[in-house]
Amino acid sequence: MAITSGSLLNSVPAPVQQTLVTNYLDFNTDMGWAQQYLPDLMEKEAEVFGPRTISGFLSQVGAEEAMQADQVIWSEQGRLHLSYKCDIDTNDIITIQQDIDGNTMTSHGVRLNDTVIVAAPTGAFKGLVTAISGLNITVKTYDATTIPTSGNTADYATTLLVYGSEYAKGVGYNQKGGTHSDTRGANEPQVKTFSNKPIILKDYYEVSGSDTARIGWIETASEAGGSGYLWYLKAEADTRARFTDYLEMAMLEGEIDRLDAAGNVIEDFLYGADGTNTVGTEGLFAAIEARGNMTSGVTGVNAATDLAEFDAILAEFDKQGAIEENMMFVNRTTSLAMDDMLASMNSYGAGGTSFGVFNNSEDMALNLGFSGFRRGSYDFYKSDFRYLNDLATRGGINAANSAAAIRGVIVPAGTSTVYDQQLGKNLKRPFLHVRYRASQTDNRKLKTWVTGSVGAATSALDAMQIHMLSERCLVTQGANNFMLMK
Repeated sequence: MAITSGSLLNSVPAPVQQTLVTNYLDFNTDMGWAQQYLPDLMEKEAEVFGPRTISGFLSQVGAEEAMQADQVIWSEQGRLHLSYKCDIDTNDIITIQQDIDGNTMTSHGVRLNDTVIVAAPTGAFKGLVTAISGLNITVKTYDATTIPTSGNTADYATTLLVYGSEYAKGVGYNQKGGTHSDTRGANEPQVKTFSNKPIILKDYYEVSGSDTARIGWIETASEAGGSGYLWYLKAEADTRARFTDYLEMAMLEGEIDRLDAAGNVIEDFLYGADGTNTVGTEGLFAAIEARGNMTSGVTGVNAATDLAEFDAILAEFDKQGAIEENMMFVNRTTSLAMDDMLASMNSYGAGGTSFGVFNNSEDMALNLGFSGFRRGSYDFYKSDFRYLNDLATRGGINAANSAAAIRGVIVPAGTSTVYDQQLGKNLKRPFLHVRYRASQTDNRKLKTWVTGSVGAATSALDAMQIHMLSERCLVTQGANNFMLMK
């Protein structure tokens, strides 16, 4: 079945700051005052697109805090246990290449007398560390078998895990038979430091003094609840609502340039061709792509459409923080696919529908939607994400390029503990929160001011200009616990 969209929708704001024939009733044409019969005027503007704003996602899952610097820096804990990806270049001699997350290693925390498990492509071996030379570690197995050579491969298929230690009687740390053979000291905890910078967003609306006093025929309404017969009230409210959406969209879609900006046209445009400034800010999607997890689904079309894909998601979360409660914000296609998946798990009633399980009966409407479910030890709460559905926002981008489409995001619920360098102490914060510039002099969370000669007269300009400004960035803590569904 094919569905054809309407072609006469008023979906684009007028590019001219004045009343037009296309958006006001025209009584000067043949259908105007010269006609014999007066038309029945329906003066109330119809809201054909429903709630048009997409803001609200960050307010549900995060918080907002003030900042007074040009960047925000936070630290995140490293893993507690020692586990590495390795090669076995020579029998029993293991070369550490990466940590378990794939970061290249220049040093490690394995020490003499540590007991380890070596999971190689040829089998798993348990042994004792008997010698260390840089990144090379000699392991002697407890059953006297030889760990076979795996060769230097790009995937580093051998994994080494430290699970304890064993010492002889009367010897100290890092000693073998009473002789020092490794002089390294105690292991220090590892932390990773991340940063982001705020961006300045601006917009304004302008209306001439004459147009502010011109009454219209249409009773307009805005998402903020305002209404009236003055058209500029409608235009100003739309500008404000669009700017509020920009504040959230920028926090979702933002990209940051952390590399040498020589020849960077964007930086040249903003700061000049000095190549010393960072451009942009890291949004939620960019943070997850850089530090989090991604899934494209079993079929490569819809993410998480069957239990096999969800089990893969659970396995990935088990490798990370294993946060039990997660919120899923998905587009319509993925939401319906999840409903179908869950409904198929319980389709043994009359006619393929189980009455009573979902508090339904044959005489009432059947609820085919699910707001949440539990799988393993994880709870998932599903919600539609308007930003991913609306044709004028990400919905249109997804429709234009399915390969780069974003169909949902899984966000952990609760808070995380991080070290705030500005305050100098550990704090519990939501995994997502917006930082905005503010001080006793100026609060730039969302500034609004009016200039011109209309209303509060501030200049000789025969117009009213309403300015809006914000300076903010998003902090994505513990991105390894997030999942981007593409």
